[in-house]
Amino acid sequence: MDLVVVRHAIAEERDVLRWPDDRDRPLTAEGESRFRRAARGYRKIVSEVDVVLASPLERAWRTAQLLVEEAGWPDPKPCDALEPDRNPAEMIDALRAQGQNVVAAVGHEPHLGELISYLLTGSDRGASVELKKGAAARLELDGIIPGRSTLRWLVQPRIARASGR
Repeated sequence: MDLVVVRHAIAEERDVLRWPDDRDRPLTAEGESRFRRAARGYRKIVSEVDVVLASPLERAWRTAQLLVEEAGWPDPKPCDALEPDRNPAEMIDALRAQGQNVVAAVGHEPHLGELISYLLTGSDRGASVELKKGAAARLELDGIIPGRSTLRWLVQPRIARASGR
């Protein structure tokens, strides 16, 4: 199985007056516009995606919807294991349940960086991986066993936007 990890696009700043529940915090207009261009690049970079799992928080969910609209990826499925502050090990069961060739996961930092580290080294702190907002990485998962994955590529959003032109 391959896993394509995507960090959500640029979101509004935390503001308890506007979004008392941070789960509702949306993307900025600029963040959505820039990610639309990046998503068109991901359409060229990622030839196929079988299933998209997304954090149910608004900013990640909307990012996954933009991948549907601009890259032609499948409609997202909510995945609680992609919420911030979750243990990366929780994603192992979620991935095993998919039984697909290429799974995309849309979520948040630092959780996604910890997930990549966990899959590569067996420890969520074994490698320092940080995704910029709108960035993506592809891993080849050997049996979905932590520590036995291979990082195939990591694309910053600037490169994805340029690829989408």
